[in-house]
Amino acid sequence: MKSKTRALTGVLACTLAASLLAGCASGAPGGAGAPVAKIQLSIPDPLTSSVGVSAQHFADQVKKTSNGSVVVTVVPNGTSFSGDQNAAVTRLQGGSLDALILSTSVYASVVPEMNGISIPYLFKDTTEEAAFLAGKPGQLLKDKLAAKDTVALSFLTRTGREITNSVRPIEQPSDLKGLKIRVPGNPLWTDFFGKLGASPTTMAFSEVFTGLQTGTINGQENPIEVPWTNKFSEVQKYVSLTNHINDAWVLALSSKKWGTLSEDQKKSLADASAETATFKTGYDAEQSKKQLDELAAKGMTVNELSASGLEEFKATSKSLYPQFSELIGKEFFDQAIAFTASK
Repeated sequence: MKSKTRALTGVLACTLAASLLAGCASGAPGGAGAPVAKIQLSIPDPLTSSVGVSAQHFADQVKKTSNGSVVVTVVPNGTSFSGDQNAAVTRLQGGSLDALILSTSVYASVVPEMNGISIPYLFKDTTEEAAFLAGKPGQLLKDKLAAKDTVALSFLTRTGREITNSVRPIEQPSDLKGLKIRVPGNPLWTDFFGKLGASPTTMAFSEVFTGLQTGTINGQENPIEVPWTNKFSEVQKYVSLTNHINDAWVLALSSKKWGTLSEDQKKSLADASAETATFKTGYDAEQSKKQLDELAAKGMTVNELSASGLEEFKATSKSLYPQFSELIGKEFFDQAIAFTASK
């Protein structure tokens, strides 16, 4: 009898030990048995682009910060939303997309205050833009997005937007007169370029190369990495460093996906996104000069604005402040102007 009791005790002890070990494994972040969260992160550009490199950097950081309990897979080239960026915003809000990196200029259709980032000549440089986005104005924008079922983890800066065209260098606003310049479908851009004397033309980005090639449009405006990534040097002659508008990328999850994550997983994503925001500002600063040099080497003529030309562009922007204030919302417009004026 004693022998049977000892045997039963041994079995119970082993069972208890195994149970405790299994419990420890399942409770450890990233440990064997921990539920792994899988997130598909959609981006509009190739993996080789600045946003592609930054998205993969974020995925790698998440793997580290979560000890493997969160796996982010980057889906490039807008394939998960058929290239329709407005549809991507709607799908993220509805939860049929897990995560998305997309421009603030697109989100402005659902959160008008997003256009506050893009007031022409608002920022001296991307460092000032980064401070704006990391500060009180950026938090207000995150709150506005949260009300749209969108969890904005961080904002990623972009370098200033420049003008390329196939007709002439742009040295002052009058040089834009009559030129058909492709702009995003956003009234801030159309108002600004219309006032400069151009013919602002909205067009899906997927159609821009062909439009430039056929002469349907004369030029376009974007951060310098866009003509570099998309080989616009084949269909454009001039790149003018007007540095006229800044926008940013929003790195966001759907509220639906966010709600499935543990608190540890949420913290891992937040930490990785903050580090990625810092990474991207530095990466872009380094890459944009190389990309500009490569565009010049491929035959594009590069010009900077003179001091007087720059002042003309700024004066045009200021003349539109009443319209911009109405478009953005007076309260946030005033905050944006006050923030940069205090720097």
